[in-house]
Amino acid sequence: MNQQEPFQIFMPRRRDTSVVFASPHSGADYPRDMMRRTILDREAVRSSEDAFVDHLFDLAPVTGAPFLVATAPRAYVDLNRASDELDPALIEGLRRIGHNPRVASGLGVVPRVVAGGRAIYRGKLSLEDARGRIRDVWRPYHDALHGLMAQSMAEFGQAILVDCHSMPHEAVESLAHTRGGRPDVVLGDRFGAAASGAVVERIEAAFASAGLRVARNAPFAGAYIAQTYGRPLRRQHVVQIEIDRALYMDEAKIEPLPGFAAFKRVIDGVVAEISEIGRRDHALAAE
Repeated sequence: MNQQEPFQIFMPRRRDTSVVFASPHSGADYPRDMMRRTILDREAVRSSEDAFVDHLFDLAPVTGAPFLVATAPRAYVDLNRASDELDPALIEGLRRIGHNPRVASGLGVVPRVVAGGRAIYRGKLSLEDARGRIRDVWRPYHDALHGLMAQSMAEFGQAILVDCHSMPHEAVESLAHTRGGRPDVVLGDRFGAAASGAVVERIEAAFASAGLRVARNAPFAGAYIAQTYGRPLRRQHVVQIEIDRALYMDEAKIEPLPGFAAFKRVIDGVVAEISEIGRRDHALAAE
């Protein structure tokens, strides 16, 4: 594969919190073979990317928490999908087995479309190509994520994964006139299946105290990562965070807004508060 390593891990000098931050969709290292094959221009192919989320949360190691950042792009391999969510409409030699709504909509582990349902390719990809992407990108990323979570469990007796994402403004625009108003941030815990109520409440409080409106599980409750790694009864928690892109970027141009630095300072404070959750819980567990 003609690209660099599919992820980077930024470790703190001293790891003293059970929290792990990760950004699986902010990768922007588009392989040359993909860009030769796509029928989209560069802005369009980047439209489902969580652009700049890796920068928003990059204070994490300073606060004592590791930060796992994908460099491979979501349009190439979606790390928030199961490795067997393969799309017969895109990949040669596959039979459709059952109904998977994500795959049917073109958003399997090797995506067929980007935002707005726009096709990435003309024609199909080989099964060998798809399996190579999973081998070279998906498996190494999840091996790294599993390792970080296992380290937290071993050192602190619990693990809290903060899975960092962004959402298109239009995804929450329709909620503007609801009782809670349009949220700036949506926390997904799969309706309690991926994280304990106490952990989610503390993360929600960190965003709310920063002046951000927070909703839970609607319209995003969490996907494969939350479902797979979230085991609250085993003290392994996952909270997916979706931040409205309109708060910090021009979605059409995929460029930071002039107020990006100020918004990042807000998120810096939230990151520090979330990392503190892992220290407080560890201290209580040790008593």
